[in-house]
Amino acid sequence: MEDRKLTVRAVERALDILLCFTQDRDLGLTEIASKIDLHKSTVHRLLATLEEKGFLIRNPATEKYSLGIRIWELSTHLPAFDESAAVLLPSMERLRDRLGETVSLYLRDGIERVRIQAVQSQQAIRRVAQIGARLPLSVGASSKVLAAYAPPEVLKELLESSGWPDYVEKDVYQEQLNDIIRLGYATSFEEREPGAAAVAVPVTGRSGNVIAALSLSGPVSRLSRDTLVEYAGVLKEAASEMGMMIP
Repeated sequence: MEDRKLTVRAVERALDILLCFTQDRDLGLTEIASKIDLHKSTVHRLLATLEEKGFLIRNPATEKYSLGIRIWELSTHLPAFDESAAVLLPSMERLRDRLGETVSLYLRDGIERVRIQAVQSQQAIRRVAQIGARLPLSVGASSKVLAAYAPPEVLKELLESSGWPDYVEKDVYQEQLNDIIRLGYATSFEEREPGAAAVAVPVTGRSGNVIAALSLSGPVSRLSRDTLVEYAGVLKEAASEMGMMIP
């Protein structure tokens, strides 16, 4: 019974920490400890667990914490999720209408990416993108964009991860990331799914940091390699517009 009480108390304290972010975007250890009236050593342990599970992200430069992608991932199952990302939908819909293919927006979470928004193609043969889907950073146009602009330690963890696919040569992959930074876009041609192709570009927020990847995907019958390169410029324009809407 005593162990159960301690476990419930730990959950309450972890939730209290998350609730601190209803009014503040970024908080340090001392600030959080003060807000919930707990010793810093206790808060530090709870923060480490929440960070490990993806509910919080720690900025190494400032030592401050902010909400992690797991929170957004959970929100995809709320009926009102579309409203939380509604500001991005007009640009994505215009892009879909202009090019006729499925448009998706991804965030990086560790060495994975999460689809946080999607606008489906209206064509009979199309690629359906499920919001909330979690995918590896090793393959795919959006994965390579997010990896290209990720911190060095993230790329190191990715290349050394046990889940790295045998069919992807690491040297070639790293060369592709260099090309992405130089060109400003990435393409994939049946890398993750047979018959599917995609092009993706980085979305840079007003802070100047790459915060998302915007992609357009569809069947290879409509998206040739030349077409992907042609569409990259259109995606860059849309990403620039979207970036102005995000801090």
